[in-house]
Amino acid sequence: MSRKKVNKKSVKAEKKKSKFKAIFILAIVLVIVALGIFFYTNRTEPSLALREYFSKLSNKEYEAMYDLVITDMSKEDFVSRIKNIYEGIETTSISIAITTNSTNEEDKELTNITYTNKIETMAGSESFINTAKVKQVDGKYKILWDSSMIFPDLKDNQKVRVNTISHTRGTIYDKNGLALAKDGSIYQVGLVPGKMNETTNLDTIASLLNISRETIQNNLNASYVKDDTFVPLRNISREEQELKNKLLQIKGIMISDMTARVYPYKEATSILTGYVQEKEGKTGLEYAFNDRLKGEDGVEIYIVDENGSKVKTVQTKEVKNGEDIKLTIDVNIQNKVYEQFKEDQGASVVINYNTGEVLALVSTPSYDANKFSLGITDEEWEKLQNDNKKPMFNKYLATYAPGSSFKPIIGAIGLMTNSFTATDDFGRSGTKWQKDSSWKDLYITTLETYSGPANLENALVYSDNIYFAKAALKIGKNNLQKELNKLGFNEKLSFVQDVSKSTFGSMDSEASLANSGYGQSEILVNPIHMASIYSAFANGGNMVQPYIEYELDEQGNPVSKIYKQEVFSQRVTDIIKQDLIQVVEKGTAKDCKIEGKTIAGKTGTAEIKENQNDTNGTEIGWFNSFDENGILLIAMCQDTKAVGGSHYVVKKVRNFWDEVIKE
Repeated sequence: MSRKKVNKKSVKAEKKKSKFKAIFILAIVLVIVALGIFFYTNRTEPSLALREYFSKLSNKEYEAMYDLVITDMSKEDFVSRIKNIYEGIETTSISIAITTNSTNEEDKELTNITYTNKIETMAGSESFINTAKVKQVDGKYKILWDSSMIFPDLKDNQKVRVNTISHTRGTIYDKNGLALAKDGSIYQVGLVPGKMNETTNLDTIASLLNISRETIQNNLNASYVKDDTFVPLRNISREEQELKNKLLQIKGIMISDMTARVYPYKEATSILTGYVQEKEGKTGLEYAFNDRLKGEDGVEIYIVDENGSKVKTVQTKEVKNGEDIKLTIDVNIQNKVYEQFKEDQGASVVINYNTGEVLALVSTPSYDANKFSLGITDEEWEKLQNDNKKPMFNKYLATYAPGSSFKPIIGAIGLMTNSFTATDDFGRSGTKWQKDSSWKDLYITTLETYSGPANLENALVYSDNIYFAKAALKIGKNNLQKELNKLGFNEKLSFVQDVSKSTFGSMDSEASLANSGYGQSEILVNPIHMASIYSAFANGGNMVQPYIEYELDEQGNPVSKIYKQEVFSQRVTDIIKQDLIQVVEKGTAKDCKIEGKTIAGKTGTAEIKENQNDTNGTEIGWFNSFDENGILLIAMCQDTKAVGGSHYVVKKVRNFWDEVIKE
């Protein structure tokens, strides 16, 4: 290669290097200039005066702001205008960024400062560009103030108004599109003092509205009340037409429509839906889905002239209506179950045992959620709180001793672990049995003897406690606890509400293990979890995942959800299912036998007492049943000792199945 070519390349590289160096130096110079401009515009005395003004505004030091401005307004008027506007639009943050700082061309004593004002209000965040004029007075820089310092387009003779656009809370629908909770109309009852006369009887009004005369008088004596003021007293349902008509006959009474949360199915769905107060869901699904249901109000902040006419909108926030929620609940089924058990203390769960869809969730007794929308009185609240039957307590989320309804689970575990076969005869034991003398005074008792072998079918049909006590001992503590854990015991069930865990206790003795075999000792089961376990007997071995929000698959069919896969084999579930059919055909649940319909089920009566000799304890009655069309019902009632234990529940469940057949 020649020297000439090498030199050319070297010169080219040097030129490139010099060009890069020049660009780098220019960039540094520009940064320095920018920093200088920034420092100058932000640190000059006029700029510092403007910053002090906004600092005091941020801290709500309104009176101190007056000393920083030049204005014809009195201090009182200035403070009032600033305070009313900024607090009226619920300002939470104010900041400025100064962009230019220059001498006013028309008046050299003035400094023009251009700045970006960022403000956070009830309508959200907004930024706008504004210009302030600053003048030195007696050695101190002050701002030539007018209302454009608040909003650039605002004049001193104009006002700022706020319009709130109310959002609609989402509706809760059942699977068929029927509203269980929605925004609707109620009546607001009040008095207009100027329209009252000597015939207006406050005692009569108090009696009709179930409030005190003192409450009415206090409302009328409020400082804001004038002759033409509408003074609210109480809200009533639109269904109370007779009450409305009686009230309207009283001089001074005025009734207007207002929007409120309404619950069309009242007590039948109120524990399920819960209720709303102050636009927030407080209980039930209103609480569980609150963030999706509640939405947000829209806001418009605008300027009006002296006549109240809108001049300009300065800030808006779009209204955001709440999301509608569609449930798997079938309100027709919900009503059928509620009607059967509304006088009882209990919980009922209906699911589709193939998909996991929850078709009904009923806790009884219940309350009417509409009372909270109307404004519940202290007397009504106290009555609900002090009711021994706990009408506001959600019983299907709690746990209870399952009694004999637990026996099919023990039977299935025994078969799955090969602890015994379905045909094994455990031997006759009469109505009283103990393993050996080490149990001392403790005996397992059962109510009924029967002919034939003490095998699984007969033990289920006749609900033989002794058989299942022996079954638990054959399975063994470790095996039983391990298998129960596989079924979801001691595990939180995934659900939109907080479901109590099913538990089995310590089983710290042979007697405790034996008692666990027929659902006593420390066994506690949640009704929703019980439904999931029983679904495996109905569908061939899978515990479905109970779910309550409606979902469809790609083919437009309800989604099927599995909680525990193949917990029992098809062979085992076939055996248990056939035995449960026999329980209804000829056993303890024969009161639920319906001609032409196949129902499988198991009764359970759990004793709640201090010890074996306690004769004052109470009983919990269960009847868990399913048909061949996908419906499974878990029904539990408390305090059934005086009415027949589980047999009381069976008769009510029979009524439910009769209603289902009619459809």
